[in-house]
Amino acid sequence: MAPILDQTSREPVLLSRRNGRLTLEFVPGEVQSQMDLADPHRLVLAYARAMMCFVLFKPRPAHIVMVGLGGGSLAKFCHRYLPHARITVLELSAEVIALREHFAVPPDSERFRVIHADAARHMPRLANSADVLLVDGFDASGLPPALGSARFYADCRRALRPDGLLVANIFSYDPNYPAIARRLRQAFGDNVCQLRGVAGNNHIVFALRPAEGMPARAATRAQRLVQRIALCGALWPGLAPFNRLLAHWVVARLRAG
Repeated sequence: MAPILDQTSREPVLLSRRNGRLTLEFVPGEVQSQMDLADPHRLVLAYARAMMCFVLFKPRPAHIVMVGLGGGSLAKFCHRYLPHARITVLELSAEVIALREHFAVPPDSERFRVIHADAARHMPRLANSADVLLVDGFDASGLPPALGSARFYADCRRALRPDGLLVANIFSYDPNYPAIARRLRQAFGDNVCQLRGVAGNNHIVFALRPAEGMPARAATRAQRLVQRIALCGALWPGLAPFNRLLAHWVVARLRAG
């Protein structure tokens, strides 16, 4: 295990190789990201596969914004299997960004860019620019307070284009989980659903920004989108196996082209 000091958080970023996988951790034993060394683009962790279920609702996003690079699993997967999408990644830690080559994260280009920035401060600059917003930014203590605040979720809503979709990874055991869920509902109203039972304590939340004043036909289409998210949301515990299979199917279909 190789510790690398993160000058932003003053806590080590830990890299380890075992069982054919490269693992990124902030706290020993708490996996942040994993890469299959024999298949670098495979999504190893269940929660990452679950977050990719956004393609059920936004199959051809023009612009994907990600909060948190980590080992780059989602970033490089979207870069490879959604070639029509432009991808912007916001990452606070310079040391995490410095590890991008270890995790086969592609170099910056016209359609892929990693920005060293505080996402909470940068988000207002992205007003009305994202079709999909993936929020998966954690540090050694969990979800930073700024990334679970009412102001941040309001900025996320403004960053989305009409019919844009927020997908957030939130730990169910986070003591602030009830407050976070309440803030999401304040920002997105009734257009919030969860994908449960796919990755243990990782709850995957989908939130839609419907267009204000949209025509009736478009409003109906947006409402159908919310209903489909609700169907995928494991509102009944018995749907958990279906949701796990669904996430696997979505990822396999993308990889198959």
